[in-house]
Amino acid sequence: MSLLRPLLLDVVPTIQQTAALALGRLANYNDDLAEAVVKGDILPQLVYSLAEQNRFYKKAAAFVLRAVAKHSPQLAQAIVDCGALDTLVICLEDFDPGVKEAAAWALGYIARHNSELSQAVVDAGAVPLLVLCIQEPEIALKRIAASDLSDISKHSPELAQTVVDAGAIAHLAQMILNPDAKLKRQVLSALSQIAKHSVDLAEMVVEAEIFPVVLTCLKDKDEYVKKNASTLIREIAKHTPELSQLIVNAGGVAAVIDCIGSCKGNIRLPGIMMLGYVAAHSENLAMAVIISKGVPQLSVCLSEEPEDHIKAATAWALAQIGRHTPEHARAVAVTNILPVLLSLYMSPESSEDLQVKASA
Repeated sequence: MSLLRPLLLDVVPTIQQTAALALGRLANYNDDLAEAVVKGDILPQLVYSLAEQNRFYKKAAAFVLRAVAKHSPQLAQAIVDCGALDTLVICLEDFDPGVKEAAAWALGYIARHNSELSQAVVDAGAVPLLVLCIQEPEIALKRIAASDLSDISKHSPELAQTVVDAGAIAHLAQMILNPDAKLKRQVLSALSQIAKHSVDLAEMVVEAEIFPVVLTCLKDKDEYVKKNASTLIREIAKHTPELSQLIVNAGGVAAVIDCIGSCKGNIRLPGIMMLGYVAAHSENLAMAVIISKGVPQLSVCLSEEPEDHIKAATAWALAQIGRHTPEHARAVAVTNILPVLLSLYMSPESSEDLQVKASA
């Protein structure tokens, strides 16, 4: 560290850049080395140079800040304390897309830790510029900007509202059908992190006309596009019977059931939970899940899935379907699921949560 630090001030630009890159790779390796960068008083020099130097150096300097910030909230706070946010936000306006992207990566690694750090990123003015970045032609920049908006939105309704107020929803919704799978993952994640907080925010996401287009993502080749699309639909369905009914009317329940049938493990989980949330709202919505042949698909999941937490979610979803009337209960019973639930309830291998849900 002590050998690299003076090289950040070298008269030869390529030496400056290479020294910064070396520091970034060291800091990226583990939190002890990242701590050493902070203790070695290297950050103020990087922040100063980030504002002054050429685009190659800016990218290298932003990489160091990102590499330090990623390890912990404390290290991310050290980046904030040395005044890096204002400079990183200025870099989001740079003419070079690579500089914008490097700055967006660093801001994302700061924002993801907690709501205080996210609020600091918001207060520095990052959100409107990130919304501009998702409209840029470069796919890598779109991806990281969408990821940042997701990381900011996830912590609280207030932070999600900040992202909404900057006009993010309409631009994110337009990218649901983008051919790039990694971008779709981030877009669906950002919309989920907005919709999850409240009825109002979920309704704003729905008003951007994401149905029925989002249902095509449930058939995507990419497993995580499927998972994130299911999660988005779940986060909307959970709030009210009206939002669930809207999803039913768009063909969403049948599409989620097909999706559950086409994948395995944790990719299935949000879809399973979504069926439970829909069914919990009312007799009619539970009947919509039954009519769409949700119960046989859930019973397959219960038999196939080895992991307790997925079995537990499936048992919970079946209970939400069956609890309304004798007719609902019969629809669950005819799939011969009760002996399976009983054996899970009795099994010493089952977790306590699974036993509770199986007995329900």
